[in-house]
Amino acid sequence: MDEVDRRILAELVRDGRTSVRTLAERIHISRTNAYARVERLVRDGVITGFRAQVAPEAAGLGTSAYMALTIEQNTWREVSAELAQVRYVEHVALLSGEHDVLALVRAPDNAALRDVVLDRVQRIAGVLSTRSWLVFEEFDGTQSPWR
Repeated sequence: MDEVDRRILAELVRDGRTSVRTLAERIHISRTNAYARVERLVRDGVITGFRAQVAPEAAGLGTSAYMALTIEQNTWREVSAELAQVRYVEHVALLSGEHDVLALVRAPDNAALRDVVLDRVQRIAGVLSTRSWLVFEEFDGTQSPWR
């Protein structure tokens, strides 16, 4: 990846609906070059998709929480497959340290969050314990490498 690729990524992160023509104009490259570079970034797995960014609260998901899980050793594959099927779990990461897994949950309210934690996640085979932190406010950093 070179500087032009990084500028393309920054533009697409800012607005994934940007046309190739507009992208080329903003980056000061030809449309053919912009198209070829975007295609290569997709083919190489750098760009994994295009999607809308959703404001959780405006979309009816007013309660967000990070949930840390401690799991039995060697159960990551099974636990992660189950977590992927739990409604309201937006993101999951395998960690090193005190906890094994960190999940971001976005639910409509505290009752739905409680159901996710107590009725779904804690019943997954291999999950030993959970710990949750409510999110009061969040924002994207302005110094992201793609902005």
